Parts: sequence; structure tokens; C-alpha cells
Amino acid sequence: MWVLDSNTISYYFRGDSQVVQRLLALRHADLGVPAIVEYELRDGLMRLPQIAAEPRLAALTQMLRPMQMLSFDSECAALAAKIRATLQGDGNPIGPHDTLIAATAMRYQATLVTRNVREFSRVPGLHWVNWHDSA
Repeated sequence: MWVLDSNTISYYFRGDSQVVQRLLALRHADLGVPAIVEYELRDGLMRLPQIAAEPRLAALTQMLRPMQMLSFDSECAALAAKIRATLQGDGNPIGPHDTLIAATAMRYQATLVTRNVREFSRVPGLHWVNWHDSA
């Protein structure tokens, strides 16, 4: 399964050709979106004026509908705490939302699709790929 980070979905809507091509080549059943990512995207859109937010929220809802929505459950919480403790102990913590997203991808044994390599590359055991900068 491919788990989409917020920036991947944002770049899809911006028409990034590499992201659009790769995403459209996959079956919806192979795509997952952490609940935390949906929150980040909706939060960002809700900050826009209502006239701009409404069509974008509708497009986001339509895009997410066929994908697997990945809950943040107790197993995710345990993984997130372990990730946070490990990275904090190494002096290399990542942001709290990114910690939760990484834990969700790991819990579902999936590959995270992100452009945020700087943060996610620090998470031991996380499988990730950057569709944005690769051919």
C-alpha cells in the first residue's frame, strides 16, 4: 500500500506531472490516507475564504472517497511514542504531525509517499518514496 502525505495530495491538486501520473497509475485500493493527513489538508483549506475553500474541500472529499482512510489507533499511538522517544533521544525529533503520519504508515506496513524527505528519512524502519523529485 502507498500512503499519501499531505504534500503529495497538495502537489496532485497543483498538477505536478510526476505526482499526477504516478497517482493515476495506481488502483484506489492500493492507496491510503492517514486521518492526520486529512486533518492537515482540511485545516489548511478551512483557513481560506469560504468562496475559495468550498470547491477545494469538495474536490478533496471526492478524491479521498475511494481511498482507504487509515485511522490513528492504539497501535499507531504505541509506534508514534516509540518514534518520538527514539528521535528525541538522538536529538533529531520531527514534527508531531509527521510523527503520527510515520507511525500510521508503519502500522499499516505501507510506503509513505512524501516530499518531506528531511523529516521522514530520520524515522528508523519507515519506508518512504519521493515522487516529486524522481523520474
